[in-house]
This record gives sequence, structure tokens and C-alpha cells, in this order.
Amino acid sequence: MTTTATAADPPPDAVHDGRSRRIPFLVMIGAQLTHEADGVAVVQLELRPDLLNNHGGGHGGVVMSLLDSAMANAALSKIDYSREVVTIDMHIAFMKPATGRLTATGRAVGGGRKVCFCEAEIVNEAGEVTAKSMGTFRYRTPGPSQAGE
Repeated sequence: MTTTATAADPPPDAVHDGRSRRIPFLVMIGAQLTHEADGVAVVQLELRPDLLNNHGGGHGGVVMSLLDSAMANAALSKIDYSREVVTIDMHIAFMKPATGRLTATGRAVGGGRKVCFCEAEIVNEAGEVTAKSMGTFRYRTPGPSQAGE
């Protein structure tokens, strides 16, 4: 019997490379991974009117997603994207309203085989810190994407 692999069912001998994974929400908001290596990742985003809160700053959910993505990619880059991660804990401090072009830098700062501890911060175009975060990420065996890739 011959089977044909689909995007949701990769061949068993395929090498996992998490760099090819896309998260539709991050695509929708325009987040771009601009650097990932050796436990450091940078994700950038240009805030648009539909991403702002009613006070004119970046919506907290967008800011949190940017921090989460930077930390997750930092954790993944630490292991050369050979596995996947899921966020199991995240703490955020909103320092000032986020405006304009945002740059989130995530760093893997500790952990072991099963978890990775990360930190991230977002700066605006003027270099001012707008938010900081700490997170814990669990490494897991890669599985098929549920994101419609």
C-alpha cells in the first residue's frame, strides 16, 4: 500500500525545521522575524490603526504576542529549531504606550532539555523600552501543524 504525505502529515523521514512554521495570527498583524540565532531572536512590527487600543497605543494583546514570539523563537534558535515550544508561563510589564515601529528582542537565558527560560523587551523607534517580559517554554516533539499551513 502506498501513502502520500500531505502538509498535515509529513513523511516519517522528514527532518523537522520549525523555521518553516507560520502562525496565521502573527502573519495577520504583520510581525516579522528578522533575526534568530544562538538563543536570541528579533521580531518587528509596524503598528497600524487596527492594532491600537482606544488610547492610541499598541493593544496589549498585540504587544504580548510580539514578546511571546520573540521569546519562543529565541528558545527555538537555542536548539536550532529541532523541536517545538509551547508557552507555559509569561509575565509582562507594560512600561509605556507602544507606538510606531516596534522591535522585540528575546533571549533564552536558562533551562535544560525540557524547558527554556526567556526574557524579552520591546523598544520603539526612539529606543525607548515599552514592555518587558519573562516566559517559560516547554520543548516538545514536533507534530503536524494545526494552523492550516
